[in-house]
Amino acid sequence: MNLFDAIDFADHEEVCHFHDRASGLRAIIAIHSTKLGPAVGGCRMWNYVDEEAAIADALRLSQGMTWKSAMADLPLGGGKSVIWGDPGSMKSPALFRAFGRAVETLKGRYYTGEDVGTTPADMAMAARETRFVMGREEAGSSGDPSPFTADGVAMAMEAAALHKFGATDLRGLRIAVQGLGNVGMALAERLYRRGAKLVVADIDAARVARAVETLRATPVGVDRILSIECDILAPCALGAVINDETVDSLRCRIVAGSANNQLHRPEHGDRLHQRGILYVPDFVANAGGLINIAQEVLSPAYDAGRTRTHLSIIPRRLKQVFERAAATATGTHRVADRMAHEIVEGRRVAA
Repeated sequence: MNLFDAIDFADHEEVCHFHDRASGLRAIIAIHSTKLGPAVGGCRMWNYVDEEAAIADALRLSQGMTWKSAMADLPLGGGKSVIWGDPGSMKSPALFRAFGRAVETLKGRYYTGEDVGTTPADMAMAARETRFVMGREEAGSSGDPSPFTADGVAMAMEAAALHKFGATDLRGLRIAVQGLGNVGMALAERLYRRGAKLVVADIDAARVARAVETLRATPVGVDRILSIECDILAPCALGAVINDETVDSLRCRIVAGSANNQLHRPEHGDRLHQRGILYVPDFVANAGGLINIAQEVLSPAYDAGRTRTHLSIIPRRLKQVFERAAATATGTHRVADRMAHEIVEGRRVAA
């Protein structure tokens, strides 16, 4: 693979490979940009089919973190790390300590934290070897960012419903949630409290059963959730779910979820725009977790109150995106990308 010619390279500043034979660590850390500040992004552990898939995921996620920081009005850059391996069988204290040593070599250019396949406990082990770990579950740390991510996505849905339907809240709207992990379940709970009617799917039957019992959700198979008729589709699992095979089968009016990189390629966002489906750019909607853990980097002491105040940036940014997209007859994904790039390049877009 020629990294510099890769479709997802996108002018990354730095891409590092790390290997530790003793622990089995195979990791990639991608730093997209540090123009606004140190790069921030979680550590994903996944059993990729090959090295090329691991690199592509790191690159796409890293650039998304740059755009996420910019649109959230945070003086931070974007980065991401991936560990190539099965999180169900390959985790060990030695592996995450080796990962911590890898992060430490970057000397603060990159801060990591939990992501898909990793936990605060894993990050606590990495923190034995490096200072540059966020989201640990200990005094003075921000802990699990999932609840704040869910808060932000719920606020994003409200902004989208106001723009698309003129609705002042989510009461009575049918919302399909794909994926009931830490964020997806927290989001479903918030939507239930807001009066939404839930349809849910997950590969874990126990999670689905919990949502049915406690949230009065309607269960459907994971093979049906993307094509279910609904007002809002919320992808909350892995990325690239809107692709050649799915984009024309969607029967929703809004797409707004917590998953990163929901569009497989920009042209799939163009197709949503052509079909009249409002796409809520994921790196704006799911910024709540980043806003929360950023407090550890930017403030001498963590304060959840500052996070809750800062979350209001999400609906404000989305209002700008929706209005600019409508004025230019352009897809919201392209408008948001352009706005984020303008911010990173110093052409500030006040929210």
